[in-house]
Amino acid sequence: MDSDRETDPAHQVPDGVDEKTVRALGALSKALETTERARGHLYGFHQLTGTADFELGDAVRLLREAGHEEQAERVERELVGRNVIPGHWTFQMIEAYNSTYYRPFAAVERDILGELAAGRDHLLEADLKARRRTPHHPDHTATPPAGAN
Repeated sequence: MDSDRETDPAHQVPDGVDEKTVRALGALSKALETTERARGHLYGFHQLTGTADFELGDAVRLLREAGHEEQAERVERELVGRNVIPGHWTFQMIEAYNSTYYRPFAAVERDILGELAAGRDHLLEADLKARRRTPHHPDHTATPPAGAN
């Protein structure tokens, strides 16, 4: 990494951290980001499945209104409130994913960033930003203007 490229202080590579370590930390963080995306899909699955269950309730009501009590009863008995996997609704799947996989993954990534890079995150991306910025261009600054968030 070229120390002449300006980066914001929060993203400067600490002394003694080599480029291979920065790349390794970047790969670790990218893996966590992929896990974050997977987790988002799991929440989407949870919400869609819950919506489908409430829609089943509407179907049961409409079947009854149309005089199809037997079919309404079957949908209600067989599908409304059904487990998505044995013993689990989707919220329980999310809880298990979070406690078994996501939280430990995030904790290991945070610990390793602390051990190897003084807790500084996105060092690889900050270097990429420094490499791709146009010097002296007002929309290519290293940091936000004072007072901006």
